[in-house]
Amino acid sequence: MIWRVKDGSIQIDQPLIMGIINVTPDSFSDGGSFLSAKNAVRHGLELVDEGADILDIGGESTRPGAETVDFDDELERVVPVIRELRAKTDIPISIDTYKAGVAWAAVRAGASIINDVSALRFDREMVEVVAESGAGVVLMHMQGNPQNMQFDPEYHDMTREIMDFLEKQIEVAVHGGVEAGQICVDPGIGFGKTLVHNLEIFRNLDRYLGLGYPLMTGPSRKSFIGKLLDDAPVEERIEGTAAAVAASVLAGAHIIRVHDVKYMKRVARVAAALGPGRAGP
Repeated sequence: MIWRVKDGSIQIDQPLIMGIINVTPDSFSDGGSFLSAKNAVRHGLELVDEGADILDIGGESTRPGAETVDFDDELERVVPVIRELRAKTDIPISIDTYKAGVAWAAVRAGASIINDVSALRFDREMVEVVAESGAGVVLMHMQGNPQNMQFDPEYHDMTREIMDFLEKQIEVAVHGGVEAGQICVDPGIGFGKTLVHNLEIFRNLDRYLGLGYPLMTGPSRKSFIGKLLDDAPVEERIEGTAAAVAASVLAGAHIIRVHDVKYMKRVARVAAALGPGRAGP
């Protein structure tokens, strides 16, 4: 495991950068760019060279309105990539999936983290997979599902509702045999949230540290950045992403999931040096 939780103390001194590899035809930012295993592996190794601490591999887009992917298709997309990357690099590999069968196959191929955007809700067998494999698990908040999550999302007390949700899913995990030290939490930026909601997450990000688990954010190239930058297209959101990464680090986030690893690694390094409560360079 790349993170450790012992007696309530999270053993991560410097923020970790999780590099994204979408082995999909329809992801919002880079869909189709790395659909072939060869291209995906090459890109993964490039991200390692750029300083990625973790590689996150997904075979199904979870952008708003994305169509679900057949189990066999998802398996065929991700397993060869994970297997080959595992043979060529030692850094931890994460599988971005909510399907238990895909997660099991990914772990057997060399993944050691399961990044579940449903926080164990969509597939009841996922808890068993995490418990038996000993893999790390990222529990992310999402209102609804990718098909309907952006249909006028509403909250009465958003921060409290997200925290309550994460606490409930942590209980589900632990009750199912998952060790506390396996768990990481993610408030789910852009998943069932409006621009106002996403800004509120950042303004209250440090509150999620009170859950006592490593905290991950995933702001990279998201639509809220485009809206803040006069409807900037995806390819013009790097500065906005950098600002969101710096804000994440300064608020105490432990893992930041990004596309542009080289630049965001540098942003995180400087932000960590400037912020309180972190080890120096």
